[in-house]
Amino acid sequence: MKRSAQKPINEMKLAFPSYSENERFARIAVSGFLSQIDPCIDELSDIKTAVSEGVTNAIVHGYKGTVGIVQLNVKIFEGGRIYIKIQDKGCGIEDVEKAREPLFTTAPEDDRAGLGFAIMETFMEKVRVRSKVGKGTSVVLERTVRSRKQRS
Repeated sequence: MKRSAQKPINEMKLAFPSYSENERFARIAVSGFLSQIDPCIDELSDIKTAVSEGVTNAIVHGYKGTVGIVQLNVKIFEGGRIYIKIQDKGCGIEDVEKAREPLFTTAPEDDRAGLGFAIMETFMEKVRVRSKVGKGTSVVLERTVRSRKQRS
């Protein structure tokens, strides 16, 4: 699916400070927004988990103890296709491929397991990561969600 060829049915944008409490807010906001397509509870739970991991990465690793802004953009397309972009203007990732390896973490002192990207990849159909050192990181999550009506 080419996003440029298709306009979203609906879209939301949020920006919030990188306080750890706001990870929960982001998860709830995405859940509430996606409720309009009546997703199954298990799919919604998967998406909330992926969003939680992405936002937590921005807060913990992107801003590393400083406060910055996390941006969240969610789009719904025809057929239940969803697009979620989580972006920060933090320190960036030096080696994206290394960062995507399970158990790799830049915050071992915080007992971080290094499974954020692995979890996102498990629950979403597509995960893209772009990062520039000193400029920030964006993570795009995509998945097609079937409504509960489509499953019956």
